[in-house]
Amino acid sequence: MKKLTAIAATLITASALSTSAFASSDDSAVESFQTARAGVQALTISLENLGATVDKNVDLNGAYTFSQKEAAYNAKHSDLQAQFDALQAQ
Repeated sequence: MKKLTAIAATLITASALSTSAFASSDDSAVESFQTARAGVQALTISLENLGATVDKNVDLNGAYTFSQKEAAYNAKHSDLQAQFDALQAQ
């Protein structure tokens, strides 16, 4: 039950973070990057709580601006989301 509660809390946090990212168009590049990074961290925790082996590393080689870093984290989030969806489908 504790594991289920932790997973639910993590998903709610990730959902709130992603919703706030879409709701505000005035976010600075730094805020957008921080939101993307937080989403990856939350999804990583959810996957680990489900017992999955997770590669937490985000390749930031060549990412010099916050927008480029945000794009790298969004790509990692997509990969982790696919892994999460596959686990849920089992």
